Amino acid sequence: MKFTPYWLDTAPQGPDRSRTQIGGRVDVAIIGAGLTGLSAALHLARKGANVHVFEKETVGFGASGRNGGMATLGMSIGFRSAVSRYGFDTAKRCLLAYHDAVDTIENLVKEENIDCDFARTGKLNLASKPAHFDGLRKTHEIMSGRLGIETRLISKGELHTEIGSDLYHGGMVDARSAGLHVGKFTRGLAEAAARIGVTIHEKAPVEKVDRLGGGTKHELVTPRGTVQADQVLVATSGHTRRPFRWHQVRIAPVGSFIIVTEPLGKDVCDMLLPNRRMASNSLNLLNYFRITPDHRLLFGGRARFAMSSPQSDAKSGRILHKAMTEVFPQLTDARVDYCWGGLVDMSMDRMVHAGEQDGLFYSLGYSGHGVQMATHMGKQMAEYMNGDSGANPWRDLPFKRIPGHFGPPWFLPFAGGFYKFLDVIR
Repeated sequence: MKFTPYWLDTAPQGPDRSRTQIGGRVDVAIIGAGLTGLSAALHLARKGANVHVFEKETVGFGASGRNGGMATLGMSIGFRSAVSRYGFDTAKRCLLAYHDAVDTIENLVKEENIDCDFARTGKLNLASKPAHFDGLRKTHEIMSGRLGIETRLISKGELHTEIGSDLYHGGMVDARSAGLHVGKFTRGLAEAAARIGVTIHEKAPVEKVDRLGGGTKHELVTPRGTVQADQVLVATSGHTRRPFRWHQVRIAPVGSFIIVTEPLGKDVCDMLLPNRRMASNSLNLLNYFRITPDHRLLFGGRARFAMSSPQSDAKSGRILHKAMTEVFPQLTDARVDYCWGGLVDMSMDRMVHAGEQDGLFYSLGYSGHGVQMATHMGKQMAEYMNGDSGANPWRDLPFKRIPGHFGPPWFLPFAGGFYKFLDVIR
């Protein structure tokens, strides 16, 4: 079993970018070579900007290469919760941003000819309890009625047409969500950006940032050199650390873990998920799963509220294997080939936050829905940094500090206990 992400292990390797020269002045410096940073770099370079990307590890090393490869249409908090919190109009604007985000991925795949197995196979939302099916029914009525978004409700008796499991109490399908090989996509974005002049510096952590005057110009210090940038975009997701202190205390890095089976063959996969939907259940501590392009089952979730490490990943992998075989008992003897962990960048309100603070631009807080939204926000931040304030769909949301968060997320076990309690009583 490999403790490396399946997506990065099975994607073409890019060039070594760890010996690039760093120095001088650039138009835009981007911190983080994940989906936000690479998408922003590509779109800014298309406008003629001289863009340099600084990455502590390698392209796609963080959340962008450690997720489920799902580009779905829903928000982390759910649409009905968003309506209760923000009102219908704001909730609608936020939800439709996710629709735009999946389109952004599809357009980039076509425009840059990125071979990443992108397919709009849809999303299957599964009711873990009978009462949860009533919630899906209400969501379906709003989606198909007031919003005109195509969704389909599936009763428990019909669920075998979508999944080879008897565990759930019905479901709801949207047909526009997509899956992709996110390792190939992220590295494809890097190659596309490099083709039009973006310089990517790997193994180049930004250790110090000094503001030059009262505007957006900054000096960035790395182990390989110092650079001055007219604009800086912080795109560090769950790996946000010093010197970006203001952003760090507003993001909780929550571990999310994934296992991937051995190749199961097309016939077995047809039995498990015949329509190749992206799938997730309705619990707070949810599981999500899908079929990979080479006919494996990927099964993930917040098995434990803990940080990722080799020991933590292995323990979480055992928990996920148990959960996987509860959903699909027919996979009890299936070999697990991959097990890894990553960090989800959870904001306190579980919403995306983007804008400018003290001259630094940022886009963070994808809260487990980052494949599509990170890619989209790279594109939108390119417009925002170019002067279009309306390009940022999250501009009106206050980005609040997480109480008691000073660095290491000591509070994660308590948060995990709280959500486990909610899953028991609701």
